[in-house]
Amino acid sequence: MNEPNATPHTQPTHATPPTATGKNQRLMSLDVLRGLTVMLMIFVNNGAGDDIFPMLKHAKWNGMTLADLVFPFFLFIMGVASYLSLKKYQFEWSAPLVRKIVKRTVLLFAIGLGLNWFHMLCAGNPFDLAHLRVMGVMQRIGLCYGFTSFAVLIFATVARASGTKRAMTGGLSALIAIIIIYHAFMLLAYGGFNYDASTNFLAQFDQTILGSDHLYHKSPVDPEGLSSTLAAACNTLIGFLMASLAFGKRRPDPARVALRVFGDGGGLLLVLATLLCGFISLNKRVWSPTYILMTCALAALLQAALIALIDVYPMARKWMVAKGLGKLTLIFGTNPLFLYVGSEMVAIVLSAIGVSDAYYNLLHSAIPSAAWASVAYSLTFVALMTLMGYPLWKRRIFIKL
Repeated sequence: MNEPNATPHTQPTHATPPTATGKNQRLMSLDVLRGLTVMLMIFVNNGAGDDIFPMLKHAKWNGMTLADLVFPFFLFIMGVASYLSLKKYQFEWSAPLVRKIVKRTVLLFAIGLGLNWFHMLCAGNPFDLAHLRVMGVMQRIGLCYGFTSFAVLIFATVARASGTKRAMTGGLSALIAIIIIYHAFMLLAYGGFNYDASTNFLAQFDQTILGSDHLYHKSPVDPEGLSSTLAAACNTLIGFLMASLAFGKRRPDPARVALRVFGDGGGLLLVLATLLCGFISLNKRVWSPTYILMTCALAALLQAALIALIDVYPMARKWMVAKGLGKLTLIFGTNPLFLYVGSEMVAIVLSAIGVSDAYYNLLHSAIPSAAWASVAYSLTFVALMTLMGYPLWKRRIFIKL
């Protein structure tokens, strides 16, 4: 993410589209990947009916589908953009920077909590706070952002004190390894893969800390629970680490350097994840170590492909930006959280007043296949969010925290 954005504070800017030239090392492909990810998040979150293509639904337990890629991709991209944001402050502690990080973390968490309450409001029980779900997607985004930002500042301070520039990247690498190894040990040793909330230690942890009535109950483990949030932060940390290797030094051709870093890094993570899959299952619900490595690998490889298509080869970049898909992804990529939160609120309202079911039934009457009718419904929802985001993108209005 460019800086997590999703609040009423708006600021028009007439800056030209980001490129990898001149003093600005920002790559347009970063916004394209972020936009593509948000589009897919909205698409898979808004399937309708009971018959949905399996790849567009989250895996029930072990395994991974297309739907399972979008959230970890977003966390990875947030890590990349956090590097570009914190670099402006030279990774040094300051009162304005600390306030900025704390403010964003708290606001992201509060927005997610507000969404959970808004769902209760539209369901007719706004005062049933005893059953308000505490965690969620926005809450996890906020915690991962805050944890990564403060971890970076700590290791950057150590690097300056030791006079070793690599201490920051080395410290972050060690932190990622420690979290992944610890998470793997806890999952394997204490029933983290048990499909039973009464014996799964992640479920037991969340019930103890947050209370059973404040958790998601459609799976044994709250998929955005507090217990697996530290593991999810690894996606953000890995994104930050790759960005530091790609953009840490000013080079005459940053796009080609970034292409090598994301391509090589993604390839190495893919090999490691594949090897470990024989011992540890891919599982989004518990955010397993193989899931961390596999999703970061695929996100890095996709980022590398987009860098090649958009930032390295001018003809491909011109085609991508000029065509509808390139513009569409930039619409979502420049106001990602605003459009995601907007889609959630619209979905809640439409469901509460019965429009969702009525519209899906109308589509299904014209499209015999229930699964394809669901796809048409999801596409309509993406189109609706495009109409919301297009005027903002056209006027270069980016809604930020």
